[in-house]
Amino acid sequence: MKKMVLVTLLLVPAAFSVCGCSSAKGKTPLEKKQSIAELHEEIIGKMAAKYPDIQQKVEESPGYGVFSNVNVNLLIASVGNGFGMVVDNKTQKKTYMKMGLLGVGLGLGVKDFRQLIIFKTTDAMNTFVEKGWEVGAHADASAKAGEKGGAANTAGDISSGMEIYQVTESGLALQATITAAKYWKDKKLN
Repeated sequence: MKKMVLVTLLLVPAAFSVCGCSSAKGKTPLEKKQSIAELHEEIIGKMAAKYPDIQQKVEESPGYGVFSNVNVNLLIASVGNGFGMVVDNKTQKKTYMKMGLLGVGLGLGVKDFRQLIIFKTTDAMNTFVEKGWEVGAHADASAKAGEKGGAANTAGDISSGMEIYQVTESGLALQATITAAKYWKDKKLN
């Protein structure tokens, strides 16, 4: 067990460097916002293809968020980061956000996934934008490269205030972890 902990501690910095590449494309804030707008269209389109009623849920909700994330699992540690935005359907205000994941549990692999969060109440959306924490247990298996392989698609009611949909883009991961996800406003883009 001590060897596993030591190996994990040595590999975590490498995992952070891999996850460091998960940021909006572009050099200027305007280019990054455009990249996130393109991501928004991609995620909504992919989710609508998998879940036929998703477009109606998004339109009828107080707001929703779209995120891109890269997650690395190394034995007993899981780290990840990403970016995205929350859209308030009433005001059409866009809040650009970053996200980070840290977890413990058994796992091995790298996974690139997209996430759609539909807020059921304005309070849930505002709390998410201002505080942004999510903690939960997670277990999945995914193996996907290009159009080949299978990917874990999850949809669930994480709390009474939101539904989260997730689809794996690429990667190979087998994990059972308890993770803490932190979402926060991107000061450079807001």
